[in-house]
Parts: sequence; structure tokens; C-alpha cells
Amino acid sequence: MEPKSAQMSKTFTEGEIEGVVVRDLKRFSDARGWLSELFRSDEISGSFYPEMAYLSMTEPGVTRGPHEHVHQADYFCFLGPSNFKLRMWDTRRESSTFGVMSTLIVGIDNPKSVLIPKGIVHGYQNVGTVSGMVINCPDQLYMGQHKTQPVDEIRHEDDPNTIFRMG
Repeated sequence: MEPKSAQMSKTFTEGEIEGVVVRDLKRFSDARGWLSELFRSDEISGSFYPEMAYLSMTEPGVTRGPHEHVHQADYFCFLGPSNFKLRMWDTRRESSTFGVMSTLIVGIDNPKSVLIPKGIVHGYQNVGTVSGMVINCPDQLYMGQHKTQPVDEIRHEDDPNTIFRMG
């Protein structure tokens, strides 16, 4: 099968992508510090519920992705202590926003959760000066039950000719 980047037009239009849900993350502070509600079942569609959660730290200037999942939706939470450029490309031919690219700056200055449906190519880059933390609560288990399945990831960052660029 021909790689998706070869199948796509080399031009994307900037805009919102169907099915991507961006939500403000509010910090509630007191003398002890602060907290933020990351996920509430009354604020997210019943068709998406996390199966696991993980935390990653990304160094300044480092990019994770772009990649996509065939079956998995990601639910990223960007709170800081850095900022990230998050970029998404809609390559779902059945989508009303096919060919749209969306870029957000999220993190310490703009705390957000972002639900990215399966099939959306996505990547993020730490654009700050300190290590940045990202929490993800995907709706699929990494490598399935007891890590017995193949990884559900198409890694476009491994293709030197990819059209999916963070810059």
C-alpha cells in the first residue's frame, strides 16, 4: 500500500478539524498549590473513555510525532511547565475537514486538553525553555491486553519524505 503521505496533497488548509475536542484546563489554587480536573465523564462524549493514562516529559526543542493511530484516540493534557506546538492533520477521506491542518500552542500559558480521534495525524514539539509534561489518557491499551498486540501507530516521523512537518 502506498504511504499516506504519498496519497495526500502536499497542501493543507489551516482550520478546525472535525471530531477534535479542545477544552480549557482550569487551575484551582490555594495555599497548598493547585489542581486541575483533567477528565470528567460529564464533559466528554460517552463514545470516548480512557483505558489507561501515562505521563511523559519532553525536553525543549524535542518533537514527538507526527504519527497516527488506526484504532486509538488520544486525550492529551497540556498543563506545563512548558509550552508545546501541537499540530494535527486530517487525512480521513470521509471527514468533512479532510485536508485541514490545525496548529495550537498549549501548555503553561494556555492549559488545554485535546481529544484527537483515531486517524488524525498529530505531533507536538516543546517550544519552551524547560522540560514539559504531557499527560495522555488514550481509549486503547498500549499493545492491547497484557501487551500482546502490535503497537497501533503509524510513525510518519520515520519517513524522511513525509509531508507532515511541524515547522
